[in-house]
Amino acid sequence: MSSHWIAIGALVAMFALATALPINMGVIAFVGAFLVGTLVAGLEAKAIMGGFPADLFLTLVGITYLFALAQNNGTIDWLVKLAVRGVRGRIAAIPWIMFFIAAALTGVGAVSPAAVAIIAPIALGFAAKYGINPLMMGLLVIHGAQGGGFSPISIYGGITNKVVAAAGLPLDPIATMTASLTINFGVALLLFFMMGGMKLVRQRADVKPSAFDVPQVVHGQSGAQIYGDAEGESLQEERHTARNTEDSLMDVSPAQPEPSGARWYQILTVLGLLALAVLTLFFKQDIGFVSITIGLLLTLMAPNLQKRALGQVSWPEIMLIVGVSTYVGVMQKMGTIDFVGHSVSGLTSPLMAALLLCFVGAVVSAFASSTAVLGSLIPLAVPFLQGDGGVGAVGFIAAMAVSSTIVDVSPFSTNGALVLANARGIGRDAFFRQLMVYGAIVTLVAPVLVWLLFVVL
Repeated sequence: MSSHWIAIGALVAMFALATALPINMGVIAFVGAFLVGTLVAGLEAKAIMGGFPADLFLTLVGITYLFALAQNNGTIDWLVKLAVRGVRGRIAAIPWIMFFIAAALTGVGAVSPAAVAIIAPIALGFAAKYGINPLMMGLLVIHGAQGGGFSPISIYGGITNKVVAAAGLPLDPIATMTASLTINFGVALLLFFMMGGMKLVRQRADVKPSAFDVPQVVHGQSGAQIYGDAEGESLQEERHTARNTEDSLMDVSPAQPEPSGARWYQILTVLGLLALAVLTLFFKQDIGFVSITIGLLLTLMAPNLQKRALGQVSWPEIMLIVGVSTYVGVMQKMGTIDFVGHSVSGLTSPLMAALLLCFVGAVVSAFASSTAVLGSLIPLAVPFLQGDGGVGAVGFIAAMAVSSTIVDVSPFSTNGALVLANARGIGRDAFFRQLMVYGAIVTLVAPVLVWLLFVVL
């Protein structure tokens, strides 16, 4: 067996192990990089560490730290309450409010499961109180979180853009963001009409913040962690904060104290997020350094309030991403990436190779980590994307991004498990089956759809 096939087999084994057991895939990938790099490729430790993505590490730390600050000082709660009060009794608007809030949270740097953990209990509480289809409500929350997940200042967007830039491919962050938001919005719109949304248009209610019947996050040994989705590890601190702090969205009664953070401080936090977008999008500043700088300025204004923010950084998520990226770096030094690309293009046409990779990304992401898939599969496509096979790099990246994340509606993923855990007014087994059927349909249909839209057309 050649060294290339050993490296590929090790990568497959990593996905399988991280799916079967609740072990962070980043830990497995670091060990794999060391063993394959030294024993198979004959690399020195220094050469292996050369594949460590320092810029990506800084980006992930900076974004998640800044989002933790915004959550701790009550800015996220404040913005959500402002949006919900804008409903003014229009029940049909509630699912869309939840969709766009989830999209906004991931768009400014929240990891997708963290956004769903914050919004899903509220959204499904509304669904139970006002007779909204809980499946529709839960799916709109997930699709909203995934739709906003590829903004240039988001986690998914940062990962994808760094991987694409490192591979030397054409980079268009706005195209990837637009593709993700458009597809997820289109799917959400279809679900809204298919699952009783038009009936809600004719209904109104006296919706007051004090009347919100919002359930607590359900905790138990079920869902993504049991199935080994390493992304779920990053949720523990966010879910703890959303459950226990006085500024939690889980309790919106009038007697609740104001969130810990003055209004002027929350306004400054919003301005900081806007500054991050402007500096990175229009002035091309490094998103990692800018986000940490803004985070530090906010921290200096209220150091005691932000003590726990560093602990809320998604360290397991970051470990996963940089571990997989380091292993991919070893594969690149070995020449395995070029080997796979040329092998795939030799077996089939570049168009079919692109479809195959989209399917692989969708199937693996439905059970394992979307971020790990993005970090490992995009480099495999580099050889045929750089050729003259008629496959545009920008279109393929958009198709790969959407097909690898839209499947997180599966009940075996963290997002799907959070929606399942917080469902009310419906049997848990029946709801699980509905999520599973819908997840299977999306896994089969989405790769073909995005391939046709972004690669073929």
